[in-house]
Amino acid sequence: MSQLSLFSADLTPPQLADLGGLMAAHGQLDIEPDEPSLSIRFTESWRAEALLRECRVRDVAAAIVYPDSTDSPDWADGTVPLTVLQTDPTPMLAAMAADWMVASGKMVPAELAVTAGLLRCWTLAAGRPADIGFLLGLDPLAPDTHEPLAAACAAAGLAGSLLGVRGGGPAVRIVGYRRCSRLAEMIGTPPPEAPPGAFPLHGH
Repeated sequence: MSQLSLFSADLTPPQLADLGGLMAAHGQLDIEPDEPSLSIRFTESWRAEALLRECRVRDVAAAIVYPDSTDSPDWADGTVPLTVLQTDPTPMLAAMAADWMVASGKMVPAELAVTAGLLRCWTLAAGRPADIGFLLGLDPLAPDTHEPLAAACAAAGLAGSLLGVRGGGPAVRIVGYRRCSRLAEMIGTPPPEAPPGAFPLHGH
């Protein structure tokens, strides 16, 4: 039986800053005076359901808005229905807004530490297996965040390559037995909502 790392998200106390993993992905902050709200959209509802739990254990109230098929019967136009996770406006997210947002848009906080909790939230938001390694999805609307996030991963022992849109990104691709095993150890146990194979395994 494998032993859990002391740096696993299963063992480290949840921190509010862990929700920065949604911002590392394609999450967005709606900046209201003193009470920001955080939202993120998915084509896979399991991600919203798993992240709703991550919000709740950090005492952040949130809700899921599921797609309404009556708005677009059978989605005949070919668009993919989106499930939205939306937090309530709360001053608890003010520090995150100060760290992740500037007037021009999203930025990566200076000296960002990719902790187990943040990495778990990032994986739930935009992680997926690839033919080679595992991808941590990045925000296509915030290209200036890509290199700093890749650097933060490297500082956490998860050095990876940046993939552009043509390569299946934008994403940080983690490859190699040691790095993928470290990734699996850090993000912890797959949530019950995750389909088989969605989470990285040791030696993925």
